[in-house]
Amino acid sequence: MTDAPNAALLPEGFYDVLPPDAAQEAAVIERMMAVLGGHGFDRVKPPLVEFEDTLLSGVGASMARHTFRLMDPMGSRMLGLRADMTVQVARIARSRLAAAPRPLRLAYAGEVLQVRGTQLRPERQFAQVGAELIGGAQPAADAEAALLAVEALQAVGVDRLALDLTEPTLVPALLGAHGVAGEAGTALRHALDRKDAAAVAQLGGAAAAALSALLAASGPADAALAALSRIELPAVTRPILDRLAEVVRLIRASAPELMVTVDFVEHRGFEYHTGVAFTLFARGARGEVGRGGRYRANGAEGEEATGFTLFMDTVLRAAPPPEAPRRVFLPRGTAPAEGAALRAQGHVTIAGLDPGADPLVEARRLGCGWVLRDGRLDEL
Repeated sequence: MTDAPNAALLPEGFYDVLPPDAAQEAAVIERMMAVLGGHGFDRVKPPLVEFEDTLLSGVGASMARHTFRLMDPMGSRMLGLRADMTVQVARIARSRLAAAPRPLRLAYAGEVLQVRGTQLRPERQFAQVGAELIGGAQPAADAEAALLAVEALQAVGVDRLALDLTEPTLVPALLGAHGVAGEAGTALRHALDRKDAAAVAQLGGAAAAALSALLAASGPADAALAALSRIELPAVTRPILDRLAEVVRLIRASAPELMVTVDFVEHRGFEYHTGVAFTLFARGARGEVGRGGRYRANGAEGEEATGFTLFMDTVLRAAPPPEAPRRVFLPRGTAPAEGAALRAQGHVTIAGLDPGADPLVEARRLGCGWVLRDGRLDEL
């Protein structure tokens, strides 16, 4: 005889979020969205499912291997469940809001699903909060996106942050200038991703000296940018590095206490980015709390955009636990106005249902620390 399946068993990477964590996540998301709204980022709400060819076009192509697919029974077309919301906001900007004034500032919050998790993020469903600044090509836009992400995180108590900047177009430009391409270029990129200095020196060919120097120079922003003056680089890389330095200057001017580092050779996770990009880490939290950067909203020919995504599973691990509200037991028969007054003061009220039950016993059983008796609050 086959045992009945466990009704509480979920697929790998999917989890129930229970009290009080579900309430904390909702509250944290709304505080973050309030920060984004305060900077003029208007909220949009794209659907969970889109046509596959639309969802995976443009910048969405990089999410193809992460995307769940299913057949639409209404029209027999393939659908995709969003694995990232940035691509949907880019679609909204280029279609429904094509005539809106630029730069266009949009914010979002919602759940995403991915085919598989990673070692650092085993979850396959999690919430994102993010913002996109579309139509702004200036370094000030890059700095605004990074600083806004930092402010949103600090607003929910994640204040021990490190901002790691990179420029994903730098290494391809350098390799192109030295004629390193094909399998040699791919192997070299893998070595750079692993931060394998010996392999970079062995595989780099004419680019080896410059790449090794960039790898060694990566670190705290001020020292990293100062080291550039001692590195011989092709002229084609100068505008890229000048822009990166300007973004660092703007961030430093607004947030002098923020820990800022530069990684000149990082590429993983920034496959569709076309300019300054960044990752945010919180001390003591496993994995990144967010990432963002410059891209083109409709692929190679799309308009300039920059933005960020914050990953709520990691954010909640980094945020301080919420203060537990005062839970007050209201015995059966309590006047509605009394309960309303307590809730207006920020208390949580638990209404008794059995008129014959002992209020003290019921209050303890239901996790209340206080009970309302004869118009006064008594602590248990």
